[in-house]
Amino acid sequence: MKGRVTEIQARVTKDLDYAFESLLQEQPDLSLKMEGELEEVARMVELIDGELEDASGIAELERLDRRIEFIEERFEDLEAELYSRPRRRRKRRPNLFDFFRQATGGGGGGASDPQSEVSNSAEAYAILGLEEGSSYTSVAKAFRKKAKELHPDSREGDRSGEAQLRKLISAYQYIKSIQNWGEDNPSPGAST
Repeated sequence: MKGRVTEIQARVTKDLDYAFESLLQEQPDLSLKMEGELEEVARMVELIDGELEDASGIAELERLDRRIEFIEERFEDLEAELYSRPRRRRKRRPNLFDFFRQATGGGGGGASDPQSEVSNSAEAYAILGLEEGSSYTSVAKAFRKKAKELHPDSREGDRSGEAQLRKLISAYQYIKSIQNWGEDNPSPGAST
């Protein structure tokens, strides 16, 4: 998501320059309109960038992902109008949240049962690179870090880490289910 935000910020700057330099003489009304709307996109992206730093849960990240998607759609419309060209068709980006839904059985494209990929807690903790009995916070942090590294968005669209990502999700779900965690309640004898 960080990469998408950075990309939009760079393109907005370039488009603002174009709107100001090229259109100001020829079409001042369009230039001023574009300048205002592009600055609004830049403000929204800046807000999301700040919220990404503070996001701590899957629901927050998914909400931010939907907001970025909305801003990208709006930005594509503005660029099409600015450059007087048809709107580009955007490729569907691989979505980390789709992986989560598949791993938890919440729909998706016929993936195998992720729980069958992890057979015991020692294996699940090893996949996450943690000691058995680690706290929920440690498990969640390790999971988020490794999932981000394996996600196609972090790898410029390279989907070669999907099998590892599914196994990681499986390990995370396995640990959550056997520990029956609510909030941040470490299991007895947990090492943080």
